[in-house]
Amino acid sequence: MSKEHLTATTKKLPVMVWIHGGSQAVTFGSAASGVCDMTTIVKDSLHLGKPIIVVAIQYRLNIFAFGDDASSKNLALQDQALALKWVQSHISGFGGDPNRVTLAGESAGAVFCHAHMVTDAPARQYILSSGSLHLSPPLPRDKSSAMRQLVQKHLRELDSYDLRSAPAPRIIEALKKSGIQSWYLQVDPLLENWQYPTGAGERLLLSDVQNEAILWNGGMWATDIDAIVNAFDLAGEFGTELKRLYNIDFERPSASKIGALDFLNDCRFVLPIEKMAQMWRTAQKPVFRCLLDEVNPWQPSSGSHHGIDLIVLFGGFDLSFSPSVQQTGIQMRKKWIEFIHSEEPWSPDVYAAFGPWGEFRQLDNAGLRSRRRMRQVEFLGAMDTKVVDQVFVALAAGKVSLLN
Repeated sequence: MSKEHLTATTKKLPVMVWIHGGSQAVTFGSAASGVCDMTTIVKDSLHLGKPIIVVAIQYRLNIFAFGDDASSKNLALQDQALALKWVQSHISGFGGDPNRVTLAGESAGAVFCHAHMVTDAPARQYILSSGSLHLSPPLPRDKSSAMRQLVQKHLRELDSYDLRSAPAPRIIEALKKSGIQSWYLQVDPLLENWQYPTGAGERLLLSDVQNEAILWNGGMWATDIDAIVNAFDLAGEFGTELKRLYNIDFERPSASKIGALDFLNDCRFVLPIEKMAQMWRTAQKPVFRCLLDEVNPWQPSSGSHHGIDLIVLFGGFDLSFSPSVQQTGIQMRKKWIEFIHSEEPWSPDVYAAFGPWGEFRQLDNAGLRSRRRMRQVEFLGAMDTKVVDQVFVALAAGKVSLLN
């Protein structure tokens, strides 16, 4: 299609800018992979008569994005901001409307979307799938310095290089030896009080899957029951009830590990979504909440786990052997496209549920409670956030992996 044809289009098209995830460390979900191949959602938008333009951006990762703790930190966020600036300046030349940009991301990509939202990025709408800054809050200076120093230590063991002078292959080798699996944003004046603002965005779509905590699965099953019980005891006066709600018991180690994973899932995914949704409602801004409960078609026993939404939504792999997953993907793409077109994909007063078995349902509060542990989530919401974070850190530190 010629540029002349695009620029001559009478009505500019809405744009989705996609930020891939991967623990701010790897490119598992980049547009170069089948996981986030945007071809199908763009095709579906044409078939629905609601065409969209998708821009899938790449950005620096791992320690190369982490930067120092002074002027050059949070380089991934800067890369993405530059891409958004480019979209504002040039997308009209491709037929896109710079005033109708939806910024979307999954996992670490959703973390970045949240960061852009609270810093008033040039986007009208946001889609946060399986992530927010609550999942990966900005690190204080002492923590970020410790991560850099660990890589520097291994770099010196390999050679006499420092981080600024070492060639990239040496830094990667030192990274492997460091064992660091995930990276984070660093504290920044722009991100102060990130928990509270809704930013300049006009509408928000929030999504999660049933088993987000698979991220910590391998590490949790290798954890001693004593460590799990001790972590919950850090909740002090809330500890007894918290252990009861999540079935934490010295005499039941397997059930306790499942309960600990449920706690991680609820405090880093479900609770933040509920808090953000309520904050947007209070600000009288439309917020759309959805759940994906379609199971992994290749390994149903793993359930609806972190990352499966990408497989279902973007349809980048041959799913013809699983008609139910295909049907769920068709429904999800339709609803996302409607949202990107500033339509109501469903009423903000209900919860959209995609799957299982290819079904699409709209749930009331009772329906939500049948899909998520809302009694536990409400209890966590009543606790001091610092106490919840203490338990989380004790349970999760060093256990996250994208290879579960």
